[in-house]
Amino acid sequence: MLHSTFLYLTLVTVSNDTIPRPDSIRSRELGEVVISASRLPESILKSPVSIEMLDARRIRQSAQPSYFDAIENLKGIQILTPSLGFKVYNTRGFANTTNVRFVQLVDGRDNQAPHIGAPIANALAPSDLDIQQVEVVPGVASALYGMNALNGLVNIITRNPFDSQGFSIAQKTGINHVGESATSAKLFSETSLRYAQAFKNKFAFKVNLVYQRGYDWIAANQQDLSPNVNSSLGLSGLDNPALDPVSSYGNEAANRRTLRLGGRNYVVARTGYYEAEATDYNLMNLRGDVSLHYRINPRTELIYTYQGATLNNVYQRTNRFRLEDYRLDQHSVTLRSPSVQLRLYRSSENTGSSYNIRSMAENIDRFFKSDNQWFSDFTSAFNTLRAADVSVTNALQQSRKTADQGRPIPGTQSYEALLERLRHINNWDTGAALQVKSWMYHAEGQFQPTKEHWKNFREQTGIDLLVGFDFRRYVVYPDGNYFVNPARPGQNLIYGKQGAFLQAARGFFDDQLKVTGSLRVDKNSYFTARLNPRVAAVYSPTELHNFRLSYQNGYRFPSLFEAFSNVISGGVKRVGGLPIMSQNIYERAYLRTSIDAFQAAINTDINTNGLTTAQAIEKNKGLLRKSPYTYLKPEQVNSFEVGYKGLWLKQRLYVDGEFYYTAYRNFMAQVNANIPRGSNADSLGYYLSSSTTQDRYRLWTNSQSRVYNYGASAALRYSLTSQWSLAGNVSFARLDRAEKGDGLESAFNTPQWITNVSASNANLWSGLGFSVSYKYQSAFLWQSELASGRVAAINTVDAQLSYQLPKLGLLLKAGGTNLMNKSYYTFIGGPGIGGFYYTNVVWEPRRK
Repeated sequence: MLHSTFLYLTLVTVSNDTIPRPDSIRSRELGEVVISASRLPESILKSPVSIEMLDARRIRQSAQPSYFDAIENLKGIQILTPSLGFKVYNTRGFANTTNVRFVQLVDGRDNQAPHIGAPIANALAPSDLDIQQVEVVPGVASALYGMNALNGLVNIITRNPFDSQGFSIAQKTGINHVGESATSAKLFSETSLRYAQAFKNKFAFKVNLVYQRGYDWIAANQQDLSPNVNSSLGLSGLDNPALDPVSSYGNEAANRRTLRLGGRNYVVARTGYYEAEATDYNLMNLRGDVSLHYRINPRTELIYTYQGATLNNVYQRTNRFRLEDYRLDQHSVTLRSPSVQLRLYRSSENTGSSYNIRSMAENIDRFFKSDNQWFSDFTSAFNTLRAADVSVTNALQQSRKTADQGRPIPGTQSYEALLERLRHINNWDTGAALQVKSWMYHAEGQFQPTKEHWKNFREQTGIDLLVGFDFRRYVVYPDGNYFVNPARPGQNLIYGKQGAFLQAARGFFDDQLKVTGSLRVDKNSYFTARLNPRVAAVYSPTELHNFRLSYQNGYRFPSLFEAFSNVISGGVKRVGGLPIMSQNIYERAYLRTSIDAFQAAINTDINTNGLTTAQAIEKNKGLLRKSPYTYLKPEQVNSFEVGYKGLWLKQRLYVDGEFYYTAYRNFMAQVNANIPRGSNADSLGYYLSSSTTQDRYRLWTNSQSRVYNYGASAALRYSLTSQWSLAGNVSFARLDRAEKGDGLESAFNTPQWITNVSASNANLWSGLGFSVSYKYQSAFLWQSELASGRVAAINTVDAQLSYQLPKLGLLLKAGGTNLMNKSYYTFIGGPGIGGFYYTNVVWEPRRK
């Protein structure tokens, strides 16, 4: 069990005008404007769909150390933490550590890593110093944003250098792993700089730089993922020769065999290594951006932005990766006017010296001794020991020691040299390198003709129109291990889509009712065009009360990895779901769930019923099931939402709630299926009875049943006085699915309940303020290829004290997250999340 706490001290210097002034919740809520819900500025109260917003004031008052952490406390947000420097957000179900159904934008630009199809968390995100506000749209947003926005999106909006000028600097220093047995306390440091300057309201620029160093959270979960494979022999716990701890690699299903020992069948795995023995947990992130703004006229602005980042960090997909010298950058040009917006950008990715931690551990074992030799040595040693009347458990342990003689020992010079060698071998059968180079090219535009050009049309009809388009192309260098181009070997792999949308809105009954409809069409390189409609209505009987209703239909095309992956890891080949990648695989595959049941039944009959191997195979071969799944199709979702936003009790109480119901069809997921290595139909049972006579696959495919997902959430925020604020939210989510146990994971991966409660006062006495927050997340089932199991419930308390010095522009914060000092996991296979002590000094002098 990991134990640590996260207590932090923040010293912030701010200009006088950034100190929160006394104001009522009415003036704040009625004045809040969001963009992401409809791609146009509108009051948050009258948004046609659910939307959450964090502005700079709320971020400063939060009990969390940064805006990226503060997002977690918004209504309906689930967070996964694969790393100290890597957090993944999701809403409304189907979470995973590379959430391709959730889009992360920075000023409207998608900052995903191209080959992944999802962002590397905040690797390319703005500095805390440059945040204006953060907007989160839970649920389906594909009608306006296309492709991946089925679970929602977050849009991080930065400060314009024309409006926020001057120099800011922040130094955050901290310590984590306090009181842990696995390692000593470690230092954390983050330095941030921002400088912005405008010249005669014509030209402006800004520069941001963030440099972060620390020591990552440690994955050390020792829960056995295969506790029952030797249950017929009465072997479990540490006596289980197929012991497979969650955070240990090289001893998994692909690294074990069924051995005939003393007339009985034993499932035996190789020894493997824990993650901490096979990787480096030192953390580094250097990122920055430069923006040049030119105002062609007072209402038209041309913007060039460059963002770049290099990082060393642990990242998780199906496997755990060490990103080393990983580089990601983006160039963009934006033209913005009241009615027209055009944006072009190019993102590039280079994984540098990164490597697969799982393959690293697996191939360290295989480097010193092949699987065949190791299992042969184990068998010989066991038979010799049993002949000498050594007990079974002792014989198993001593046989492992014999087979492991000469095994590389972590921490030795030869072990480190082997790590260095394997990290540069770009073949996961023998090495661990992750060598990917990819690019994403994107163009988009939107035009609101009724804003100015068709103003008379809008006045006569009351209809407001918005049209837009987007074009995207992915380009991947086929490294031969992670990606290949089967159609044109040696040439870059190209994949893309294009789309367009039309949105119309009209007010009725003196604008008490506003109806908005949109229609989007998207065309993918490998699929026919798909339509995505959305209809929404907002009824506002008064300025303070707003009822909303919406329906959307959306499609999601396979991401680059889902379509074209070509990876062997952990003895399993993961191939993309397009016919070009997986021809003749689906047709010959058998469900691994049925194969596991078949093999377990054979071992039980041999070990407890005295059958021969041939008899057990013949008896149980009826358990085998041919895979019914086939090539990928676009995923379809239909979503219905009803909600309310309003102010009560003399505008001191803010109320927000919604209910949603979602139905998926052709839900994309992965199925484990194996293919026999022989072609004799009469020998099928013999092929699938042993791991040495079958090939293991993990195939991207579609569920054959509808997947239903529904839930509700509610939030309250009450202003006791101009400074005192109480807030709370609760979210409920549930998956309802007709078929189970068919070999296809549902991977809902979402807690049924998430609750956040907070209290704050920005100026309790003479500039002294505080905030405290409590989070509860119910236990839930986590399913993934790396590891599956029950994630325990989470209870955490975060708090901070603040002190403002307006004349100096100073804000001092001292606080902590996870104050109860209890480590927890956000998913199975991830690290234990402890606490963290830190200080942060931000200097932002007031401009004269």
